[in-house]
Amino acid sequence: MSIAVLRLGHRLVRDDRTTTHVALVSRAFGCKKIFMSDVDDSILETMKKVCADWGGSKEFDIEIIQNWKSVINSWKKNKGIVVHLTMYGVNIENLSLDFGYNKNILVVIGASKVPKEVYSLADMNIAVGNQPHSEIAALAIFLDRFFQGKELISTFQNAKMSIIPSSHGKTVKIRKPKN
Repeated sequence: MSIAVLRLGHRLVRDDRTTTHVALVSRAFGCKKIFMSDVDDSILETMKKVCADWGGSKEFDIEIIQNWKSVINSWKKNKGIVVHLTMYGVNIENLSLDFGYNKNILVVIGASKVPKEVYSLADMNIAVGNQPHSEIAALAIFLDRFFQGKELISTFQNAKMSIIPSSHGKTVKIRKPKN
């Protein structure tokens, strides 16, 4: 079972930081892939650098897409589950995220107004609170609930850098390249 994220839309320049944060949260919180529409090359470069430095270059993939509907339809055709995070969905507090089977999950989040069709294509419309909020926060909370906090202690392969947890100060361990 793996989880991927489909980021719908990207408002050029305005959303660069937000889209980068969506990708960072996706990677750090256990997703294996993110699908995004046209984004600035700087976002892709940032994510490549993060994966190279902090690990996960072989564990996390970014795919640029042209048609979000084809991603959803393909996911469903391959018997995956599509979860749409929206403030209009059923509150996460009222759901069990134990889907009861070992299927791949596609988490759909929007950048701006989400097309109406997404609500009917999704297998579940889930809300992290029923108030306006950030898609980044919704994604982080959903993934944390789904993985029951285990993603917070995961490690990434081939990391050049890793954090040594400390209640005071900050320590980063840097792996020396093999000669």
